[in-house]
Amino acid sequence: MTDTKVMLDRTIASVHSPIPLDAQLPPVLPLSKAMLPPSLEGFVFDVAGRAQCPADYVAVSCIVILSAILGNKYSILPKQHDNWEVRANLWGAIVGPPSAMKSPAMKEAAHPLIDIEKSGAEFAQNAIEEHQMLAELHKLEEKARKQEAKALLNEGRKDEALEKLRTAQPEEQHFDQFRYIVNDASVEKLGELLNENPNGLLLMRDELSGFLAKLSQEDGQLERAFYLECFDGNSRFTYDRIGRGTIVIDNCTLSLLGGIQPSKIARLISMAMRGRADDGLVQRLQLTVWPDPNEKWEWLDRRPDQDAYQRYRDTVRAFHQLPLPEAGPIQLKFSDGAQSMFADWMTSLRKDIADGEHHPVVQSHLAKSPKAVAALALLFELVEGGKSHVGQAAVERALLWAQYLRSHALRLYSINTNNAVDNAKRIVQRRDKLTASFTARDVRRKGWAGLTESSDVNGALECLVDHYHLLELPPSTSALGGRPTVQYRWHPELNKIG
Repeated sequence: MTDTKVMLDRTIASVHSPIPLDAQLPPVLPLSKAMLPPSLEGFVFDVAGRAQCPADYVAVSCIVILSAILGNKYSILPKQHDNWEVRANLWGAIVGPPSAMKSPAMKEAAHPLIDIEKSGAEFAQNAIEEHQMLAELHKLEEKARKQEAKALLNEGRKDEALEKLRTAQPEEQHFDQFRYIVNDASVEKLGELLNENPNGLLLMRDELSGFLAKLSQEDGQLERAFYLECFDGNSRFTYDRIGRGTIVIDNCTLSLLGGIQPSKIARLISMAMRGRADDGLVQRLQLTVWPDPNEKWEWLDRRPDQDAYQRYRDTVRAFHQLPLPEAGPIQLKFSDGAQSMFADWMTSLRKDIADGEHHPVVQSHLAKSPKAVAALALLFELVEGGKSHVGQAAVERALLWAQYLRSHALRLYSINTNNAVDNAKRIVQRRDKLTASFTARDVRRKGWAGLTESSDVNGALECLVDHYHLLELPPSTSALGGRPTVQYRWHPELNKIG
């Protein structure tokens, strides 16, 4: 050990001892029954109880599904005189480990919608088959008319023969593919489906990680731009392809729902917070929930609550049966009391953002929440049967969601710090695999879980230096020159290598 390293060890050790590495998730508010309309409450808690999963997963799934069905049928103007319009399409993500029952929760919530899709597909198939039979019948009639016309012509009755051939061709019919749910589609195909289903669509994925990771890659930037446009629900998008030509989508209205593991979304959060992918994609996942896991599991075998399911099913079908206006969504406004409540909340929100206590990425997430809150208020009003204005009861429920979702957002973005701490702990546990002094490259070459990317390694090493587990040695330059390399050495209290 050189004199410089000895002096550095002694100096740091005399001033600081290693600080314990501790990463705790911020607390989140629980889902309460007061946050749900009666037609959803029973179903949500029945499914969660039988599946033994957080009720949050079921609730978010139900609400995003309803937002997709509502689509472009209704919208809300959150201000009385401004033309700011909010479509109700919502983006939600349910966060949890693989065993958290995320997929079963989403599938249970989607059952009534899948039934509607199946009925629509059967109706369309019957219509296609009927049209095909009529077309075959027309061919037979056409053949008979030609024979009659030939006989008339042979008799010298040319005018009558011409009249016999002068028949109307069958009207060409195009049968759009009735859809609500899309699981995987190229941007080009999704654009065609949106044009065929002008009310909008729901992109539903068991695992969002693959979808979001693809959009983070260099060759996924064009798709990423398209999906960013789909968030507002009323944007127009045009793309040109050699094979498909020019496709114009008048309303890019897309709702989004999927599950994701904490470790998978951690990297996306890290990229956004380090400015590598900070275009607001992650912040658009406004209905993201990361609840505490159920502490215990027990064997349960009980029948589903059929009354609760029927109430939820009726709500889904009622939204489905709302007509899609040709002139655009029916626009609702807040009642006077509801308007004051929303204005006061939004004013408080802007002050919270302006305080500067949050990371800019978190500020961006909070700044997008008015759309989600206004959309939730609209949904809750329509679920309860109101269609003239959005009242105070609906806004009160939406503001409960605002407070609840804020706590989950703060937990979500804390994962960036917690991820660094977790990775730092991995390095400490494997310190005997490293030499007395080492570099970030030495750590990355080990290929340890969570430490294969330079950004993750650097974040973990910075955390270890901040907690005085590592001593950062003066940069050294190799004999060949080049950029100086930063080396690290364990604090004397932890250095058991020699």
